[in-house]
Parts: sequence; structure tokens; C-alpha cells
Amino acid sequence: MAAGFLRAIAERFRGRPVDWEELESLLLRADLGVKTTMQLVASLQAVTGFSATADEVEREARTELTKLLPPPFPPLLPLPDRPRVILIVGVNGTGKTTSLAKLAAMLRREGRSVVMAAGDTFRAAAIEQLAAWGEKMKIPVVRGAYQGDPAAVCHDAHDTAVREKADYLLVDTAGRLHTKHNLMQELSKVKRVLGRRDPESPHEILIVLDATTGSNALEQAAQFQAACGLTGAILTKLDGSGRGGMAVALQQELGVPVRFVGTGEKEADFARFDPKVFAAEMF
Repeated sequence: MAAGFLRAIAERFRGRPVDWEELESLLLRADLGVKTTMQLVASLQAVTGFSATADEVEREARTELTKLLPPPFPPLLPLPDRPRVILIVGVNGTGKTTSLAKLAAMLRREGRSVVMAAGDTFRAAAIEQLAAWGEKMKIPVVRGAYQGDPAAVCHDAHDTAVREKADYLLVDTAGRLHTKHNLMQELSKVKRVLGRRDPESPHEILIVLDATTGSNALEQAAQFQAACGLTGAILTKLDGSGRGGMAVALQQELGVPVRFVGTGEKEADFARFDPKVFAAEMF
């Protein structure tokens, strides 16, 4: 991961008094969000006084931010009598299909059985990409025709997962913006079709967010939260970002916890979110 942003901020004030307006600006640029930034600055002023040193700010901010991170979630355990269905959503370019494949690989390493559904029928490349991942990892991929009906793919994929007694069904979806009403409606159709196969499905809806896009990622999450509900986020490209504050903003402003993080291009560069590890490496 990138070097901790609090260390970088502290260095800006090394040898001089902390400028609170400048600190506020730097925290906002680290993607903490307005609400969290205001709370943090007020807390720092109350604890350290208005003549805080760089070391005091770094130490106290690290303590406060760690408290604001979502707690570690238990593993997504298989259901006793049916596949656990995980829907992966987000806009194009965030690493959605790759993140799905990496999650599948993690589950396989843990001894779980997985079926993947190539529900992004709007991009032939996405279908081919997931099929290539499936062949590489020896994981079944259910796919349909390019520009076909994604809901039909999900229907068939659920039947396959049940027949194979798979522990998980991971469903890729087309990258979409909240402004594309027809695509958002189609996402609702996918949810309805899965719900007919299992009234509690999808059991998880995870949005994939690019950590380097800052406030845009928070806005994307807010819109998807309103459109389809989210149970968590996968934060990608943390290897190229010093902006780990997004994990705090998602939790504090939207109530959407980060569940997984992507830190590189390799299959193994994917992990469950651990607040202690995250704080040590990103803050």
C-alpha cells in the first residue's frame, strides 16, 4: 500500500505550528469527507490545544481515525442449503470484474466451491475476461451472448450453482452510472430474478470503488446505496493511493463498510479488510 497519509501530513508541519485551515484542507484531500474532517479537527483541537505539534496531530488523528473504521466482519460463510449469492456492482474502470475473480480465488484457496456468472453482457471483453479467469482458476463460469439478457444469465447461473452444490455464486454486472436509468432498472431486474430463486438472494451487494478517484467514489457509493442497497465495498488500487480516508468516509457518511481491499494486479493482491492492518499501513 501507499505510505500513510497522516505521516505525510505531519511532515508538512514539521518544525512549525500546525495551521488548522491547512490541516483541514489536507484531510479533505485524503478523502475523509467533510463530516469526518470537521469532527476530527474539532477533536484534535480539544485534545492538543491550538498550538499542537506535528507529532501530536499524527498520534491523536491516528487514534481517532482507527476508532472510526468499520469493525472486521466475519468471513462470508456458506449457507447450509443453498449458494450464498454475492452481487458485484459499480461503474466501469474500477476493477469490478477483476475484483470478482480475485474474491473467487480467495474463496477457492479457503477450500470453498464457487460459480461465477458473467452478468456484464454489455461488454464482450468482460465476458471473455471472466471466462479467462475461470479457465485459469478452474472455476465454472456461466455466460450468455453478448448484449443478451443479464437476468437470464443470473437465472441459469443460480441453477448451476444449486446443481453443483456450490458454496458461492459470484455475479458480475455491467458497469453503470447512476444517471443511466435503464441500466439501474436492469440491476433491479437481476435482483428480482435472483430473489425468485432464493427469497433472501442476493445475500450481499458489494460495490467496487477505485481509491484514487476521491469524492467521486463516495458519490458513486451513495447513488448505488440509494438504488439497490449495499452491504459493503471493495476498495481497489490502494497500492497507488495515499488516500485511505475513503474507508472512514464510506463508514461514517453512508454506513457502507469496506469488506475487501485490492492492493495490486496479482491474483493474491486481495484481502479481507482488517482495520488494524489498514490503519497501520494507510494512516
